[in-house]
Amino acid sequence: MKLSKKVVLLGHFGVGKTSLFRRFMDDEFSEDYKVTLGVQIKKNIIEMPDGRELSMIIWDTEGHTNIEDTRKSYLLGSNAFIYVFDLTREETYKNLPNDLDYLSKNYPKVVIKILGNKCDLINEKETLLQLKNLNINYNCITSAKTNKNVQDFFLDLANEIAR
Repeated sequence: MKLSKKVVLLGHFGVGKTSLFRRFMDDEFSEDYKVTLGVQIKKNIIEMPDGRELSMIIWDTEGHTNIEDTRKSYLLGSNAFIYVFDLTREETYKNLPNDLDYLSKNYPKVVIKILGNKCDLINEKETLLQLKNLNINYNCITSAKTNKNVQDFFLDLANEIAR
């Protein structure tokens, strides 16, 4: 049996949504920054441990500083949201509690994961302490550039939404 699940990448401009998308989908990374206009959609077929196939349809959306500016049509029918923030830029996660509150109230059945990206550019210990002091809860830190935790994160998410 083949399952199909919609996953939407959300977050501010320049946090690395497209880089994570390309790293997971095509195992590619580029230093060239190109702004995503609208949405880019790709499908990745994942073989689950129980033998089923999961068609993960990932939507890479344009960045917004206010989650409410994201087009509702991008969010409808989602099985999971991945909220990406940039570990090097506090402005990309200081509104995180409000954004998560908005998502959980308006889309209560959707799995929400929080991902701190660009860990290759930080002092990990100091940054994680800062996030803890700001009460920022996250599920994973990644680097699209080095591929740190990217594949594992998406595969763990696939297992969770396939249940």
